[in-house]
Amino acid sequence: MSILPFDQRDGVIWMNGQIVPWRDAKMHVLSHGLHYGGSVFEGERAYNGVIFKSREHSERFRTSAELLGFELPYSVDELMAAKDAVIRANGVRDVYVRPVAWRGSEMMAISAQNAKIHVAIATWEWPSMFDMATKMKGIRLDIAEYRRPDPQTAPSASKAAGLYMICTISKHKAERKGYADAMMLDWQGRVAECTGANIFFTRDGELHTPIADCFLNGITRQTVIDLARRRGIGVAERRIMPEELATFNEAFVCGTGAEVTPVSEIGPYKFTPGNISRTLIEDYAAEVTPKAPAF
Repeated sequence: MSILPFDQRDGVIWMNGQIVPWRDAKMHVLSHGLHYGGSVFEGERAYNGVIFKSREHSERFRTSAELLGFELPYSVDELMAAKDAVIRANGVRDVYVRPVAWRGSEMMAISAQNAKIHVAIATWEWPSMFDMATKMKGIRLDIAEYRRPDPQTAPSASKAAGLYMICTISKHKAERKGYADAMMLDWQGRVAECTGANIFFTRDGELHTPIADCFLNGITRQTVIDLARRRGIGVAERRIMPEELATFNEAFVCGTGAEVTPVSEIGPYKFTPGNISRTLIEDYAAEVTPKAPAF
């Protein structure tokens, strides 16, 4: 099945304060963000026209930019209004929302203090990836070769575009071997996350998840922890070594795109999706569903 390239779609994109035709939202090939990684982004979802935790995403977007040494020229409230505006302008309620910011073309060297900061927000249709029956079969994960870097060597709390290069490499390798994704270790060889989602395990009715200190403490991750605690499910955020995976019963990943998706296999380790995974899938679906449509 052929998929229309993202630069050839119809609709509109919010760019630098204006709604522009989709195909006119362009950047110059000599933009600093393209050459030197001076770019940050967000991944959000709107359900029935309402973005889930829009403010938290906009706050993180601004923080990501600050960690890369630049400031977005729009406030959190302005970003939230822009996201809502482009969703309405495109007329589709269940969408993925992609804000992105980058340093422009005024300077082309390592230093770029005077480069203009550009911001764009696009939306496109993206329904839930799996139905419940498919989800409960679980996905298969490879174990990635690349590791999440030491937080003293990279701005790991930023959703910086450059930090995802090793994620793309790892996911491509996994897919070539027939896996859906790859689990990454951290710089000390401990379990970290997947290429674009956080990971959880269960044992004796309790959740276990790696400490998010060299990768993003995902907004979906935080939501799942809150939902589990509301259910009286204990949550242990701690260091997890790969060999410990043999002691867990269930495993699942979570993120804006994946939502909550059970895992059946990670390399040589097997898991059986069960009641905790199913409960959190259902609770998360209820949490993101707005009480009334936005438009």
